[in-house]
Amino acid sequence: MKYKVIINIPISNNEVPELRELVGWGRRDKDYPTLFERCNFWAGARDENNNLIAFGYVCGMGLEHGYMEDIIVHPEYQGQGIGVELIKELLRESERFGLGIVTVTYEENKTYFYKKCGFTIGSGGVWQSFI
Repeated sequence: MKYKVIINIPISNNEVPELRELVGWGRRDKDYPTLFERCNFWAGARDENNNLIAFGYVCGMGLEHGYMEDIIVHPEYQGQGIGVELIKELLRESERFGLGIVTVTYEENKTYFYKKCGFTIGSGGVWQSFI
């Protein structure tokens, strides 16, 4: 079944934390709904039962550069092309929004996936506070 990725799809506050938990990430419940107020736009897809099965967002400072975060696909729906479509729709919206550069950080084992989505692979670093 083909799932439609929708920009700024209505999402309740608990849906993204639940999806994060399903893929083995921390829930970060306190981030929602603040994230929806602060990011430029987000996208998601729902299954036939209206459950959120994919999510991602793009943030920036209103300048030419944005960054993509939290690309999540429900484990039962991975490998079906939903993640690629999610990213491509976020990148199309980035162009419409006026972002000329979008960066993303990811684990090394996801390199092929992001290359397939059109990203130029480079090196970089991530700083994380453990407060």
